[in-house]
Amino acid sequence: MKLLHVVGARPNFPKLAPVHRAARALGLEQVIVHTGQHYDEAMSAGFFRDLDIPEPDVNLEVGSASHAVQTARIIERFEPVLLAQRPDWLVVYGDVNSTMATAIVAAKLGVRIAHVEAGLRSNDRTMPEEINRLVTDRLADLLLTPSTDADVTLQAEGEPASEIVFVGNVMIDTLYASLPKAEATGYAQRMGADGSHVVVTLHRPSNVDDPERLRTVCAELAALSRSRTVYFPAHPRTQQRLTALGVDLGNIRIGDPIAYFEMLDLVRGAHAVVTDSGGVQEETTALGVPCFTLRPNTERPITVSEGTNQLVLDLTTLGGLVEAATRPAAPRRPAGWDGRAGERVAAALAARP
Repeated sequence: MKLLHVVGARPNFPKLAPVHRAARALGLEQVIVHTGQHYDEAMSAGFFRDLDIPEPDVNLEVGSASHAVQTARIIERFEPVLLAQRPDWLVVYGDVNSTMATAIVAAKLGVRIAHVEAGLRSNDRTMPEEINRLVTDRLADLLLTPSTDADVTLQAEGEPASEIVFVGNVMIDTLYASLPKAEATGYAQRMGADGSHVVVTLHRPSNVDDPERLRTVCAELAALSRSRTVYFPAHPRTQQRLTALGVDLGNIRIGDPIAYFEMLDLVRGAHAVVTDSGGVQEETTALGVPCFTLRPNTERPITVSEGTNQLVLDLTTLGGLVEAATRPAAPRRPAGWDGRAGERVAAALAARP
């Protein structure tokens, strides 16, 4: 059996790693296509090295562009690759443009599609990722879900039960496997993080492209930085917005994105995390770190009902919420977040030659 994995952006790589490793153990032939949706070292290439993923067999090098242009480039450049490779399964991950675009190509060429992380919904179609999820799940032949609520969602949308397989959260596989390497970096210690610190990640247009929201968030963080160290490894686009607005950052320690292990070392010992990232909501739930998500909704509601995540609807309360945060004595980890989801994905694929 031949699998063709598609990745394109930072959140995809920790999901690919355990699936690729498990499929290799089963002796399955594998090809990796990197669309190049994220293309710098800190946000892409370093992940292959750090997570022991083979270098991509093909890089489409689509680069940054509008959603329409980027999606069109992926479709155009991926079609000849899929025709040449003719895999038994196209395996796509998450909800980025690469996920949806390559699924469209495969569907039209009659190649079976497996969607890892199927069934997640924010029910907010203003989010580009929600459109990508909906389209990919409608086209997929195998829906591999990370949590049981995703199964319920897919069944309610009319997907046949025979196509839905609960496998658990593959990204948590990578997180657990990476904790010793993260600690070994000594990054948090070098940065002076002492457990009272706060980590911030923001990248969604709804936050960084809205001047009023961005100013309010930064005012809350700047006030928080008077009593706690606030680390803000910021996406280049976010840094551009902050500079353009001339936002007062107080004592916030802002810098460039950091590598996966270093970021994990900083997050695992944090007092709290402030984010708008779906993946960070999951990681903090697994680690038992209080998480405050600056969004009105989440496609990962299980991180709220079972984990440490809280949606912040009134941004002016952010500082107080973070200050009052406490860690749970024993983190509640959702079913299937046990470090073996990648094995279940590979088994589900191998069972459908």
